[in-house]
Formats: sequence, structure tokens, C-alpha cells
Amino acid sequence: MLTGCELDSDDPAGKEGAGGTAAGKGSALASVDTLTVKGRAPKTGYDRGRFGTAWADTDSNRCPTRDDILKRDLTDVRYQGGACRVASGRLAPDPYTGKDVTFRRGSSQVDIDHLVALSDAWQKGAFRWEPGKRIAFANDPLNLLAVDAGTNRGKSDGDTATWLPPNKAYRCTYVAGQVAVKKKYGVWVTGAERDAMKKVLTACPDEPLPSGPAPTQAPPRFHAR
Repeated sequence: MLTGCELDSDDPAGKEGAGGTAAGKGSALASVDTLTVKGRAPKTGYDRGRFGTAWADTDSNRCPTRDDILKRDLTDVRYQGGACRVASGRLAPDPYTGKDVTFRRGSSQVDIDHLVALSDAWQKGAFRWEPGKRIAFANDPLNLLAVDAGTNRGKSDGDTATWLPPNKAYRCTYVAGQVAVKKKYGVWVTGAERDAMKKVLTACPDEPLPSGPAPTQAPPRFHAR
């Protein structure tokens, strides 16, 4: 238990962050305490198909979500057959390792990571959601990031308590992103996860909470298992 990350008992209003560091109202640190804390539910029934077809065009811009994120996160982007299908580009740098990574379509050097893994969300509330909410969650740009493929696969479905980016300079941004996604969709956290979030964000109490305009329900034409 990371007891050093608990709020000060003399600060019931939560005006001080973990370790007595002031946290702004709009900070990621302050938002950790708005998340529901519960134990992890069983993974029973989880399947990727529960979150719809991979990279559905939920924003109706005629580009798959994966290409939308590649266009957003890569530099030196080149396209194949128009201005949608990304053929190549560079992560400069990859947020998880701090190193530059080259993307070429058909190669496995770059993945699109779900900051909050789908199976982690499933075990922390998504098993109860309507399909439209799960589809929206899987395709929300707030929850998506282009990253080094090997590092992402090492992460698997880890949460903040079990995995953090090797690039320590990115950890505050990474954890703030997880807090934002879990807050937006009502995904709960375990006690260990909450404490780990606070431990990271105490070092950066003014780290802002990211936001994104994507709706939490996909259009009704999309379906999931």
C-alpha cells in the first residue's frame, strides 16, 4: 500500500494533494479522488468483439480510427491512395521510450495503444455497458496513442499499478490520460491503482486533466457482440 500517497487527514476537503502538495481543481491529481474505487471483477465474458469492429469510423470522417490517430501522432506522414490511409511516418519521439520510431504500413513497429486497455475496462465496469458505449470507448481519441509496438505489447492490459512507460519523463502525462479516460467513462480503479496514480501525479501536481469532445455513445449503426 502506497500510504505516502493518501490525502492528509487534516485536509478533508482535498485541497492538498498526496504528500501535502497543492493540487489545482482541474489537475489530474485532484481528479484521482473522483474515481470510484472497487475490486477488479472477473474477466469472464471478455472478448475484443464486445467493443465492436476494430477501428470503426465512429466520427464518420470516412477514415478508420487507426489512421486518424496515425495522422495525429506521426510526423512526415505519407499517404496511400488519398489523404486517409497512412503509408508511412515517424514517431518523433515515441512517448513510451523517448526514441524515434519509423512507421511503415504492414510493419509492426508502431501500435495504437488504448491508454486504458479494453480488458482492464471490462473488469472495471465495461462488462455492464451498452454496446454503443463500449464501441465509443474503443475508438475515443482521448484513449488512443501511437506508440512503439514492442513496448506496448509488454504493457499488455496493465493498469498504473502494474505498468508505467519506461520513459519517466512521460509518466505524468500518461497517468493523467488514464485518469481522464476513466473519469469520462466511469471506469473504476482498484485501491492499488489509485495509490499508484497519486504517487506518480504527486511529482507533477499541476499536470492538467486532458479532455476530448468525442461522445460516449457510438452512432447506432455500429454494433458489438
